[in-house]
Amino acid sequence: MGLLKLEALAKTPLQTDPFDYVVATGFLDAASKDEVLGGFPEMPDPGSFPLSEVQIGSGFRALFDELDGPEFRAVIEKKFKVELAGKPTMFTVRGRCDARDGRIHTDSKKKIITVLIYLNDDWNEEGGRLRLLRDGEDLNSTVAEVSPAYGSLLAFRRSDRSFHGHETYVGPRKVVQMNWVVSDQVAAWEQLRHRISAAAKRLRGRRGEGKRGVRAA
Repeated sequence: MGLLKLEALAKTPLQTDPFDYVVATGFLDAASKDEVLGGFPEMPDPGSFPLSEVQIGSGFRALFDELDGPEFRAVIEKKFKVELAGKPTMFTVRGRCDARDGRIHTDSKKKIITVLIYLNDDWNEEGGRLRLLRDGEDLNSTVAEVSPAYGSLLAFRRSDRSFHGHETYVGPRKVVQMNWVVSDQVAAWEQLRHRISAAAKRLRGRRGEGKRGVRAA
């Protein structure tokens, strides 16, 4: 049995106002939850990390293998009426939010389709719920809100109107981001940018731990 509920996603209607998106709950096989989460990396720092910068287990790796396969791509192509064959993909992982996360944005013009898959237990927090918005100024101009609960999926076509953001939340928040992008050069640059950012975050984290250690002494 696969990890992805492709048939359920295929039957979920595409929304087109104010941009093209689809939200599906229960997209991941519930019986495989422990296996997938057991392979999730230790991520004490906020921010997005490419797969090359984290250590993942086999159950988590299987999720990426299915997402990067032709079956999932075919569902997304049909849903959004877009040709993605030959377009490179890139993946990042987040395990934690800080107070700077959630600011309204549309995603880079170099991205074609963005897919977010959430991997958290039942979500009871007010913050951290991704909102799809009508404009880039008002976080309350909400057209849809996505819970970060396990198995929730959001996929959207990037446009100048694909505004999204969330209320402030500080703490663990596990999410996988997948993008189809316009070229291999873009994918390589984005992965390099994320690697540099990841290294900087780790360095700041080590410095912070050192300072806390001195104060504690």
